[in-house]
Amino acid sequence: MYELFFHLVFKRMDPERAHHAAVRWIRLLAGVPVLRTLAAAVLAPRPRELRTEALGLRMHGPFGLAAGFDKNAVAIDGMAMLGFDHVEIGTVTGEPQPGNPKKRLFRLVPDRALINRMGFNNEGSAAVARRLRERVPVFRTAVGVNIGKTKAVPEAEAVADYVKSTERLAGHADYLVVNVSSPNTPGLRDLQATEALRPLLTAVREAADRTVTDRRVPLLVKIAPDLADEDVDAVADLAVELGLDGIIATNTTIARDGLGLVSDPALVAETGGLSGAPLKERSLEVLRRLYARVGDRLVLVGVGGVENAEDAWRRILAGATLVQGYSAFIYEGPFYARAVRKGLAARLKASPYATLADAVGADTRKAVQ
Repeated sequence: MYELFFHLVFKRMDPERAHHAAVRWIRLLAGVPVLRTLAAAVLAPRPRELRTEALGLRMHGPFGLAAGFDKNAVAIDGMAMLGFDHVEIGTVTGEPQPGNPKKRLFRLVPDRALINRMGFNNEGSAAVARRLRERVPVFRTAVGVNIGKTKAVPEAEAVADYVKSTERLAGHADYLVVNVSSPNTPGLRDLQATEALRPLLTAVREAADRTVTDRRVPLLVKIAPDLADEDVDAVADLAVELGLDGIIATNTTIARDGLGLVSDPALVAETGGLSGAPLKERSLEVLRRLYARVGDRLVLVGVGGVENAEDAWRRILAGATLVQGYSAFIYEGPFYARAVRKGLAARLKASPYATLADAVGADTRKAVQ
């Protein structure tokens, strides 16, 4: 039914308009107690065997919504209602900004992919912090806050911009993510170089500790799939050295490998970050490399091309404690998270592992032995 709806309605709409419409519908449904209770009963069953402990948090399961869908923290309970075990909002910047000129979001339907050059369009850290502070949670779900650099801020002042967001948002975050890997903000990916990343992460960690004194806010960094292998290793080593809590692998890619055979070449040529199915294997490679490097010293979050339960299971076996999806949600619809969770429970039951924690990294450990 959703596939029919997608092709008859969503596919005919401008992708960004369709996105805003979907967010509104989800918010409306979550705002009606009877409807959200019924929806959650159908879409968000909570198998006990999927319960996950990560980043000092207890979650219903390992599968969450990646940053980018709910930029301004307006649909957290709606996404929990749809079955996501955690919701990562953002990317949020220090100051509000409109993002890049439209048109800036493109669907590559035959490739089950998206290209976006949104440019961190969001209401800014002050507005998002106020919304999080005033929020009365309906469902228990972990909320991650993903922060990035305001486009107008010079690179020399990037650290101060991230610190501003940290001071405003850390107190409302179950975990905090430093995003230095979007391809749509000029100069942002340069911050992935360890000489730039070290002072940035150090300053954010200090700001979070200074702002939130009653607990330690877990801090993660999100990296690009386009990093060379030696740079992935360098970021992993730095994360361990600085005492970070985790790494998210990966953001979107600027590569277009294998595209253009089925999707419209004009769409493939659009600039921006590519997400969805074509990102699957590279993201998995980066995840395996990270786990081989850091083991269980960090929480790894696998994202990029996670279309179904098999993809999520492969991420866990490669080393991910948590898994995220976004692009596939656009194509699969409201039953996406439910299907992933149901499939994960079935795969765990059929596996030799007693718990999901036992399965984390199992394939990677075998490969390096």
